[in-house]
Amino acid sequence: MSFEKYYPEKIRQLPPYEGRFEAFQLASENCDVLFASYPAGTKIEPHSHETENVGVITVGQLLLTMDGETQVIAAGEWYHVPAGKTHAAEFPEDTAEIEFWFAD
Repeated sequence: MSFEKYYPEKIRQLPPYEGRFEAFQLASENCDVLFASYPAGTKIEPHSHETENVGVITVGQLLLTMDGETQVIAAGEWYHVPAGKTHAAEFPEDTAEIEFWFAD
């Protein structure tokens, strides 16, 4: 996927995130900020993490599943995943988002 479509050069110069997907990482105290993109068809299996996450979809859409319910999060909409909450994600089309991972 071409990051040039979604983020300006300054964002693309941030350090890469080392994880299950491609992202650029802006670290701050008690919060990591990720500028992420997902190719169409990407699926992230059920998992949880210690951080409380909020994010905004900037392009495309996210299918976010928690507690057996799937929400469709469209471009311009925010989502919230509490710390420790098991969730799964699916991206039916090329999608970009900004994620905030808050530590206690």
